[in-house]
Formats: sequence, C-alpha cells, structure tokens
Amino acid sequence: MTGAERREQITAEIAAKTGITEAMIERLVHSFYAKVRRDAMLAPVFEAKISDWEPHLAQMCAFWSSVALMTGRYHGTPVVKHMPLPVDAAHFDRWLELFEATARDVCPPTAEAHFVERARRIAASLEMGIAGGQGVMLGIGERFRRDAAGAVQ
Repeated sequence: MTGAERREQITAEIAAKTGITEAMIERLVHSFYAKVRRDAMLAPVFEAKISDWEPHLAQMCAFWSSVALMTGRYHGTPVVKHMPLPVDAAHFDRWLELFEATARDVCPPTAEAHFVERARRIAASLEMGIAGGQGVMLGIGERFRRDAAGAVQ
C-alpha cells in the first residue's frame, strides 16, 4: 500500500467514525469565522492581518481537513504565522469559546467532540509557541498573559 493509499484509508476511517465531511468542514469554518469577524476581542486581530477573506477561509478549510480527517491538504506553519500576533490566553479562550459553540451548532455530537478535542490542542500549542517566541517558558498549567498595553507579564 502506498503512502497516498494509506492516507486515503485513514481519512475514510475517520470520516466513517465521526461523520465528518469536507462539506461539514466548510460549514464549520465559514460559520466560525463569521462569528470571529463580529467578535469585539478577536475581530481586530484578524482585521489587522486579513483583507481578503476568501483565500484565508480556503486555507482554513484545508487546515481543518488535515487536522480532522488527516487529508494532508494543508501545508503551512501555523505557529510561525501566529507568533507576531498581539494575543494571549484570553484570546485563545475566546477563540475556543466561539469554536466550540460553532461546532455544537454545525456538527453532530461525534464530529463536534472530534473537532473540539483538536481545537483545544491547537490552541494550547499556539499559545505555548507564542509564549516561547516572547521568551516565556510556560510551566504545566501556566497561561501566557499580556498586560493592557500588550506587554508580556
């Protein structure tokens, strides 16, 4: 069996177990980012970096396809892209709050659980990466915090 055939098999197994489809991923991504774009905390962060949303949404669909279904569609460096953003634990908490609510709205329970578990790992990984990029080594259970001016605490 080739690597591509093995990947297809894994994707099919996950899809069968969770009910996740590319169409569901697209609905989730588009619904989630519609909420993000209206959110008082997150919208300014995204608006400062994204002027054309269609390529970003397509990239996020590829990302979640890779994360949720192991399709390998996404080829990028999420930690590097998030490093310069002025975000901290509060932003990741809000991101997760919106993501989890969207997953509840869009997905059946098994798919929702699959997406949410991965979203929590992604948020923790990005937060740790951003903290490390700021010279902060987080201990177990520690969170990355900035003060009101954006300085690392």
